[in-house]
Amino acid sequence: MPKNKKGKRGSNKGSLRQEVLQLQLSAKATLQSKGAAGKNGVKGESGASDDDLASEVLSHYSSASETASVLEEGPGTEPVDEQTAQEETEDKLKQCIDNLMDKSAKTRLAALESLRQAFSSRQLYDFLLERRLTLSDCLERSLRKGGGEEQAAAAVLCALLCVQLGGGDEGEEGFRILRPVLSSILSDASANIAARQSCATALGMCCYVSASEDAEDLVKSLSNLESVFTCSYPNREGILPTPKPGAPGLYCAALQAWALLVTLCPASHLNTLLDVHLPKLQACLECSDVHYRIAVGETIALLFELGRDIDRDFQYDDCDALCETLKGLATDGNKHRAKNDRRKQRSIFREVLHYIENEDFTEEKIRFGLEGIYIDSWMRRRIYDAFKLVLESGVRHHLQYNQLLRDIFELGPPLILDASVKASRISRFEKHLYNSAAFKARTKLRNKVRDKRADVM
Repeated sequence: MPKNKKGKRGSNKGSLRQEVLQLQLSAKATLQSKGAAGKNGVKGESGASDDDLASEVLSHYSSASETASVLEEGPGTEPVDEQTAQEETEDKLKQCIDNLMDKSAKTRLAALESLRQAFSSRQLYDFLLERRLTLSDCLERSLRKGGGEEQAAAAVLCALLCVQLGGGDEGEEGFRILRPVLSSILSDASANIAARQSCATALGMCCYVSASEDAEDLVKSLSNLESVFTCSYPNREGILPTPKPGAPGLYCAALQAWALLVTLCPASHLNTLLDVHLPKLQACLECSDVHYRIAVGETIALLFELGRDIDRDFQYDDCDALCETLKGLATDGNKHRAKNDRRKQRSIFREVLHYIENEDFTEEKIRFGLEGIYIDSWMRRRIYDAFKLVLESGVRHHLQYNQLLRDIFELGPPLILDASVKASRISRFEKHLYNSAAFKARTKLRNKVRDKRADVM
């Protein structure tokens, strides 16, 4: 019988095992000597405990294992160039698009999730431009024939596709295909509640980005969204309906999408919306769901802001009662509500109350790369929150490179950083060292001030 031959990889592992075995034996002997010394009342030189010695052996074994893994991998490969990486990414995306037509629902769901991650994290306009009709058809098929989970995922991808294509003819073309099916699912009371919620968000975003200038699509989308969240309005007796399970989340998505589209309405239509919806929304501040209450409060503040933009003397007839309700929500301390919910509610309604009483808005700055945008109005906050909901963690990347978002937030063309600018930026490690040094200096200064012997001016 021929003997098994061990290669270089096997010999490296064998030598490491022998080294670890020797370390374990030496540690065991050391432990025994420590125990004997302890019995004789003699303390070792280092004073180390059994746990310390065991930890030392484990750490050495860990470093040895890392060395073995490096040896097993062999010499490092050359970094892939940018063009090759781009081609590989596009090949994966093509495969995902093909998988959208697969017979397996599990395969289609996995493809939708992969495309969602890709669309939210990078710019793919050139890639999608020649495949937009194919992708729109696939998404329409998933929305019409898929289950609730697939419909919800497809609706999210519809919104991302419109954001990728922008507000040009291509985006409008995709919206024309997808709007009827999104509206149909949204209005279907028997459809999956999560799918309806995603369709509400997608309808609002797609219409905001891609609706044509004739305003027909805008009016239809507003009407579809109104038909959903107005189910939460009080009846003729002024009593709020008892919501079904999951309904507050749907109402919240529809109301936020509607508020996004209201920012596009002309003054003539806006006056009608203010007269119809402000009293009803005021009554919804008494609803039981905290997230829906917050969405209602933010929408009321937005409507006040838009009303004041078109008429500086804008007045709401029941403003005193509204402010009393807002004060109660801003100081709500009911123990039956979760602590985080109470804190968020109080914070939001303080802002809403301050704006309605004093037109005071708390400004916020969003930083990305070397730039930043100021959120200095309720309208700007609603727009930013809508894109953040759709793009999630990729919103900052799109603020840097997506021309659509840069136009909306008036950022101009994307910045092109040359080599000198990139070289001048400090690395994360250098920033860490700087922060550590600053922390130590600040700690020393504070300790000196706290010292009783320090001279305090």
